[in-house]
Amino acid sequence: MHRYSEYFPQRHPDDALGCAPLIAAGLQQDVSRTVLHFDERAVTCAEAAQRVAQLQGWFTRQSLVAGDRVAVMLGNSPEHIHLIYALMLSGLVWVPVNTKLRGAGLEYLLEHAEPKLFVSEAEFDAVIEGIECDHTRRVTLPEFVASDTSASLLTPPIDVHDPLCVIYTSGTTGAPKGVVFTHRMMRIASEAALKVADVRSGDRLFLWEPLCHIGGAQMLLLPFLETVGLFVVPRFSATQFWQQIAHSRATQLHYLGGVLDILMQLPDAAPPASHTLRVGWGAGVSAAAWHAVEARLRLRLRECYGMTECSSFATLNDSGKPGSIGKPLPWIDVELLDEQGAPVPDGEVGEIVLSSRVEGTFLPTYLKNDDATRAALRNGKLHTGDSARRDADGDLFFVGRRTDSMRVRGENVSAWEIERVFASHPAIQASAAIGVASAIGEQDILLNVQFKSAAVDWDSLHEWAGQRLASFQLPRYYRAVSQFELTASERIRKHLLPRTVDDAWDRKQAKVAQ
Repeated sequence: MHRYSEYFPQRHPDDALGCAPLIAAGLQQDVSRTVLHFDERAVTCAEAAQRVAQLQGWFTRQSLVAGDRVAVMLGNSPEHIHLIYALMLSGLVWVPVNTKLRGAGLEYLLEHAEPKLFVSEAEFDAVIEGIECDHTRRVTLPEFVASDTSASLLTPPIDVHDPLCVIYTSGTTGAPKGVVFTHRMMRIASEAALKVADVRSGDRLFLWEPLCHIGGAQMLLLPFLETVGLFVVPRFSATQFWQQIAHSRATQLHYLGGVLDILMQLPDAAPPASHTLRVGWGAGVSAAAWHAVEARLRLRLRECYGMTECSSFATLNDSGKPGSIGKPLPWIDVELLDEQGAPVPDGEVGEIVLSSRVEGTFLPTYLKNDDATRAALRNGKLHTGDSARRDADGDLFFVGRRTDSMRVRGENVSAWEIERVFASHPAIQASAAIGVASAIGEQDILLNVQFKSAAVDWDSLHEWAGQRLASFQLPRYYRAVSQFELTASERIRKHLLPRTVDDAWDRKQAKVAQ
């Protein structure tokens, strides 16, 4: 392994490529500096440091010690960000909870992660009601209100390879996997974000992403890595987007989950005659749409590829070649391998297998899942389960996922998670979820359903599912099948299912017709 200083600048003399010392120094060195903006509210380093110190004192009174897990289900807000900083600085392990989770998905995460504390807010009371977890005590965000103005920031020693958070990702056919994400991984993800988004001193960064995603979490360190402003909004809003950009004078837009498709479908007059956005960075723009997006939105696209397991980023297209995910980042090597583990020639499709020159770039383990860890990490290399091809220039082009999963509005969605919920419906014999082409985002979900006897009308079935699945897990299309073709081991032969939706019930069309 090479020393990390060959690829990442040392921010202070004893910088070991971690997070906690960086945050602590940033909050205390220039106390009058505005560290983030939320709507009309500006938060200074002094205010953030005091709030973090108060939260650290609260952790101590709750008998939390370094290494304990704390689950967090909150919307974007300064209070949420303060809580994340406090967890990082205290050596506690943050377990971000997707605010769209419902029912079995939420219960699974809490049972698997076994957090000592579950922090939420009143908005999610109805969702959380009835969820039981023997190991966890739930508190709501207002309980953190504190009047102690004398609290001091605590900076206990934290090893860079200690867990910072556990991020759940649905990248396979089985249950969601908890990626153990270390302090070094978060630092690498944040340093990489500077490079991928072409961040420069004085830039103003627009943060709309949910903080339960690595895409949002990695942004929180950027004000301590570069002299930039961080402008946070509660969520992405197509109707408010251009007003928010004008107000914040944002220079970068992170696109995922169909954001560019949504902006492209706004009325012609939506983009202002001039704006401050310089760069759009993310994944999923096709070669055919590339030039149209750049011309309409008047920004430069920088595509990348990555996954939570490799500290978020692996490649970057900084040349502007349409449709390409570019070349490996300086500390990453990419191989494209066939089923036998041999390199494929240029132009042919192979599995993306990553190596890193910096120790600690890849996850150390999946939480409580040795089998998945062994499958992903082999001989020091990360086998992604994704496919790509390389052209004669050495540029990579993403082809697709090799697993039984879908990509819906920026979320990895496991077919297994959807099918296990529908298996509990009394009228359903079996179901099979597959991804189909979408006009917005990467894919929509088509659920093939075999009923036991009498069919259930799709409206009521979809309403039933809406109480048990996250919004991004809900099928758009439903199709009845009389019987599935099975393998010898009784598995559904999904590759034989048609990917067309002509004969499927479309919930969006049905909603318009009502």
